[in-house]
Amino acid sequence: MLYVIGLGLADERDVSTKGLEIIRRAERVYLESYTAVLLVDQQQLEAYYGRSVILADREMVESQSDEILADAHRIDVAFLVVGDPFSATTHTDLALRCRQHDPPIPTRTLPNASILTAVGATGLSLYNFGQTVSMVFFTDDWKPDSFYDRIAENNTLGLHTLVLLDIKVKEPDLKALARGKIIYEPPRFMSVAQCASQMVEVEETRQQSVCGKEKLAIGVARLGSDGERIVAGTLQELSDADLGPPLHSLVLCGKRMHEMEWEYAREFAIDREGFDRIWKRDYAGKV
Repeated sequence: MLYVIGLGLADERDVSTKGLEIIRRAERVYLESYTAVLLVDQQQLEAYYGRSVILADREMVESQSDEILADAHRIDVAFLVVGDPFSATTHTDLALRCRQHDPPIPTRTLPNASILTAVGATGLSLYNFGQTVSMVFFTDDWKPDSFYDRIAENNTLGLHTLVLLDIKVKEPDLKALARGKIIYEPPRFMSVAQCASQMVEVEETRQQSVCGKEKLAIGVARLGSDGERIVAGTLQELSDADLGPPLHSLVLCGKRMHEMEWEYAREFAIDREGFDRIWKRDYAGKV
């Protein structure tokens, strides 16, 4: 059987007891290592699990899945995913390959905490969230803005938008690749400040009042860990905010922001007086 096991958000201790039992008895254990990362390294996981762990990068999962699924119709294989297996990043393709395998490989999923639910720590109601969007690193000649349209749709309903921030793990250096050499760039993790800055930059071009400088937002970092940070303010303020090490996410507040949500979130505000003023002017009772 292939077990797809969610590890939660922070460290090796967030795995469920049931998941840990499966990891310790499985023939092989893979850790999906390209869509998200835990706040601890591979060695710490292995010490806690009492098992060796095989890192599964994008190439292995997408192009060499036969290696992962080998003999999984008769032995137990554990495939570990940071967060929840089918929340922020789906692994349905791997499950489909199990169904299509000859003979079919039975699968089981063990859920865990996800940023999609942990973001409730901001005080914003999960019922008031719309579509989740992703923000990628901009380059000088590539600044995709499709996220803007999804946020605009959420805005029409007054809903909050969770923005998942780009990470680059084991990315090839394109200049080296052009010379026939495979060299990987150092890992990069987008910060709340960079995300907020890029949103404001796109607003200056699109000008539909979707993510302007005075839109209220909440930045989060390392949710679920002992060192989690939550900071609220305008996008302009968050563009200068330092929330420390990764992983970061951002929530753009919708007009449906209830008084109770405001009262909770304001405790995280960089400038509480300014946060209150903008909420009362642009959000209170607007939807």
